[in-house]
Amino acid sequence: MEQVAQRTLSGDTTLSAISAGFAAVLVGFASSVAIVLQAAAAAGASEAQMVSWVGALGLGMGLTCIGFSWYYRAPVVTAWSTPGAALLVTSLHGVALSEAIGAFLFSGLLTLILGVSGAFERVAARVPIPLASAMLAGILLQFGLSIFTSLQTSPTLVGAMFLAYLLGRRWLPRYCIPLVLMTGFTISGLLGEIRADQLTWSFGGLQWVAPAFNPAVLLGVGLPLFIVTMTSQNLPGVAILRASGYSQVPVSPVVAGTGLSALVLAPFGGFGFNFAAISAAICTGPEAHPDPAKRYVAGIAAGVFYLLTGLFAASVVMVFAALPQAMIAGVAGLALIGVIATSLASASAQADTREAALITLLITASGVSFFGIGSAFWGLAGGLACHWLMRRGH
Repeated sequence: MEQVAQRTLSGDTTLSAISAGFAAVLVGFASSVAIVLQAAAAAGASEAQMVSWVGALGLGMGLTCIGFSWYYRAPVVTAWSTPGAALLVTSLHGVALSEAIGAFLFSGLLTLILGVSGAFERVAARVPIPLASAMLAGILLQFGLSIFTSLQTSPTLVGAMFLAYLLGRRWLPRYCIPLVLMTGFTISGLLGEIRADQLTWSFGGLQWVAPAFNPAVLLGVGLPLFIVTMTSQNLPGVAILRASGYSQVPVSPVVAGTGLSALVLAPFGGFGFNFAAISAAICTGPEAHPDPAKRYVAGIAAGVFYLLTGLFAASVVMVFAALPQAMIAGVAGLALIGVIATSLASASAQADTREAALITLLITASGVSFFGIGSAFWGLAGGLACHWLMRRGH
C-alpha cells in the first residue's frame, strides 16, 4: 500500500507544482521574515536565538504542510502569523524572553483547545462562498497591482517576467510560473541585482528557552496573539481553501495541529502557526496544476522548501535579502493572477450575494485596521452584515 501511495505521489508530481511550492515559500518568507526578526529582537533574542526562531518556524510549517497535504490530498499550506509577528514587535519591548515564550505556549494552548472543540469550524462554515471569494480577491488585489507598480520602478526585470508569463500562458500554461521564476533569476543576475557575494551557507540550530508564565504577559501578549491569528490568518486561510473547492478538508484538525505544533516549538521560537493565506493561494490555483486533485503536491513541495529554510536558517535571511524586491513582487503578482480571476468570478456569480461580496472586497482591499485586527476580518464582517440585512429585507 505504501509503494502504491509513493507511485501516486511520483506520478502526480510536476514541475509546475514544485515551482508553485517554491514560489509560495519565496513570497511567504521574503514578505515577512524581517518582521519575525524584529519581533525576536524586541524580545531580546540573541543572534543564535533569532536563527532558532527561523529554524523552528521553518520546521513547524514544513511538517504541517507535508503532513496535512499528504493526508487530505489537498494543498493545505500553513504559515506563521504575520499579523501576530507585527503585534509582537510592538508588545514585547520590556518583556523577558522567557515570559514571551510562556505567552507563545499560552496562545498555542488556546489554539489547540479551539481546534479540538470544533468551534472554529462551525464559525467558518457559516461564511458564504461568494463572500469568502470576495475576501480572497480583496487580499490578493494588492499583489496583482504590485506587478505594475514594480514595472514602473524596474521595467526591464518585471517587463521580462510579465512577457514570460504571457508567452507561458499562451504556449506552456503548465510551466508558466517556472518560466517566470527562471526569467526573474536570469534577468536579475544579468542586471547585477542579486547580491551573491553576501551569501554564506551554514546550518541553523534550535535553542531551548525555558518558559516563564507572567499573568500580565499571558493576557497582554498571548491572548492578543491568539485573537489576531484566528481573525487575520485562519479565517482568510480557510476561505481560500473553501473558495478553491477543497471543502473536504476539515478545519478543526488542522487548527488543532497548528496549536500542537506551537506548543512543541514555542520554546525554540515557534511563536505560532496557522492556515496560510497568500502563499496558500499560489498552491491552490490552476498554475500549480490543471487538475485540482493533484495540487496537493504543491502543498507538499512548499513543506519541503520550508524544511530547507529551517535547516539553513542561518543563511535564509541573507538569501531573501539578496533578491531584488521587484522580482519578489513580480513573482507573487503573476503567480496569483489566475486565483484573482477565479475569486472575482465566484464573488459575482450569485445575484443575491453580489452587493455583499462587493462590500467585502472593498473593505478588505482598503487595508483598514481597527483594534489591531486587519482588513480581511473587517471585510468579512462588513460583508456578512450586509448579507444578513439584505436577506432580512426579503
